[in-house]
This record gives sequence, structure tokens and C-alpha cells, in this order.
Amino acid sequence: MIDNFHGKYFFLSNFFCIPVKYGGLTFTNTEAAFHSEKCPSRSFEFVNLNPSEAKRLGRHVSLRPDWEDVKDDIMLNVVRAKFDQHPDLAQKLLETGDEELVEGNTWGDRYWGVCGGKGKNMLGKILMRVREELRRK
Repeated sequence: MIDNFHGKYFFLSNFFCIPVKYGGLTFTNTEAAFHSEKCPSRSFEFVNLNPSEAKRLGRHVSLRPDWEDVKDDIMLNVVRAKFDQHPDLAQKLLETGDEELVEGNTWGDRYWGVCGGKGKNMLGKILMRVREELRRK
């Protein structure tokens, strides 16, 4: 099991800074691309933000009315874009083999990750799904 996205596995994190084209814009990281979709009319404001800035702004925009229904699909598409656009990262993801990917954290995120042994680990599940899609290509 890979139980956190630090060090050797930091490339799995949405805080890993690498350009990602999404929704007609190019962001400096997937965290910014994801949060930009919370309020599409303000997406352009996220383009040059670092991950922490994007997360902070994402907490202060008006959420689109369907956010809870679409956020998982948006994350899936953002993560797909990251690995489709960067074959070197796709190869590193494939090299994780069949390891369970768990976004372990200490900041209390029990939706996208696992904290204190509890959580849905949605980001980890999305990464494993993208890894499987890459294998099939």
C-alpha cells in the first residue's frame, strides 16, 4: 500500500506543480484546475495560483448549484488530464503496480483521503481508476 503522496509519490498529489490544460485554460497544477470548476465564471482566476492559493480561493467562491453531484467526475477528469498530458507521470503511475493508493493526510480530509484511519479516499480511488485506464491503452 502507498499510504501518502509525499516524497517519491508526491507526483500523485494534486499539490504537485505541473501544467495541466483543462476546460480551455492551462493551470499550474491539478488542485487549481479542480477548484476552478466550483465557479466556472471565475475559472480564469485560478490559472496562475499555487495549490494552496487555489484551495483557499476555492473556499470563498460561490459553489455551482450541482457541485456535490459533479465534483467526483470533475476530479476524475482533472486527474485524467494530468496523466494524459504527461506521459512520464503516467509511466510512474503505472509503476505503482497493483498497490492500493491512499491519500493519507493529517489535515482532516476524510472525503478525498484518509485521516486517522478513516475516510472515503476518493482521490486514491480515482488514481487507481486512471491507472487501470492507462494499462488498457
